Amino acid sequence: MKTTESPAPVPAQSGAPVAKTDTRGGPPRKEKKEGGVLNVFSHGMLIVWAFMVVMPLLWAVMTSFKDDSAIFNSPWALPDKLHFDNWSRAWTDANMSDYFLNTILVVAGSLIGTLVLGSMAAYVLARFDFPGNRFIYFLFIGGMSFPIMLALVPLFYVVNNMGLLNTIHGLILVYIAYSLPFTVFFLTAFFRTLPTSVAEAAFVDGASHSRTFFQIMLPMAKPGLISVGIFNFLGQWNQYMLPTVLNTDPDKRVLTQGLVQLAASQGYKGDWSGLFAGLVMAMIPVLVAYIIFQRQVVAGLTAGALK
Repeated sequence: MKTTESPAPVPAQSGAPVAKTDTRGGPPRKEKKEGGVLNVFSHGMLIVWAFMVVMPLLWAVMTSFKDDSAIFNSPWALPDKLHFDNWSRAWTDANMSDYFLNTILVVAGSLIGTLVLGSMAAYVLARFDFPGNRFIYFLFIGGMSFPIMLALVPLFYVVNNMGLLNTIHGLILVYIAYSLPFTVFFLTAFFRTLPTSVAEAAFVDGASHSRTFFQIMLPMAKPGLISVGIFNFLGQWNQYMLPTVLNTDPDKRVLTQGLVQLAASQGYKGDWSGLFAGLVMAMIPVLVAYIIFQRQVVAGLTAGALK
C-alpha cells in the first residue's frame, strides 16, 4: 500500500510577490475581547479589595505616631512629627510587654502541640484503614461545626475542676483542643496526596511506623504544616472569647484582653495614641509571619492539585 505524499512546495522566484494568508479570524478576536474585559474587571476588583484592606492598616500605623489632639483635629493628615513616646507608653505604662509575653507563651505552646498531635492523628486517619476510621474523622469534622459559644459554660467548669483556671498551661490545652479539628481535617487531605511508595520503601528497610512518620512523612508534609500553622497562629493570636472566660487573672492576660482593657480606660485617661500604638504592636507579628511564609502557605494550599 502506497502512501500519498504531498507535493513539495515550489520555491518562489526572486522578486515575485508572495501571497500572504490572512490568519485573523472573527471568533478569536471576540474571545480576546471578552477575555480583556474580564481581566480588567477582575483587576479592578482586586485593586478595590486591596485598597479596603491596606488603607485601615496604614491609617492605624499613621495614627499611632500622632498625639491625641492631632487624632481628633486632623485624623486623615500625616503626623507633624513621629511621637515614639506613644509606643513606649503603651509598652510600659499599659503593660503591653507583659501581655505580649503571655501571648507568645500561650500561642507557641498551643501551636506546637496542635501541629504535633494534629499531624499524628491526620497521618493515621489518612494512611491506615481500621474499624471506626471514618467515624473518628467525622467527629473531628463535627468539631469544626460546633459553636464555641455553646461550650463556654461547661468548658469553664471542666477547666476549673481540673485546677487549670487562670493558668497559662490550661489556656494552652484549651487552644489545642479548639484548633485540632481544623488541623486534622486539613492535614488528612494533605497526607492522602503524598506518595505511598516512600513509606513502603522505609518499611522494607526495617523502619518502624514512628520513625517513618517523623523522619520521612513529616518532612514531606512541610508545606501543609506551614499552611495550617499560619492559619492556627492567626486564630490563636487573635483569640479573645476563650481567654476572657478562662483567664481572669490580670497578671496572665493576653494581648486581646490587654487591648480591650486599654480601650476601656479611654473614658478616664483619653490615651488614644497609646491605644493605636498597642493595636499596631498586636498586628506586627501576624503581618511578619504571613509575609515570611506566604510562599509556603500558597504551596501548601495548592499541593496535590495536579496529582
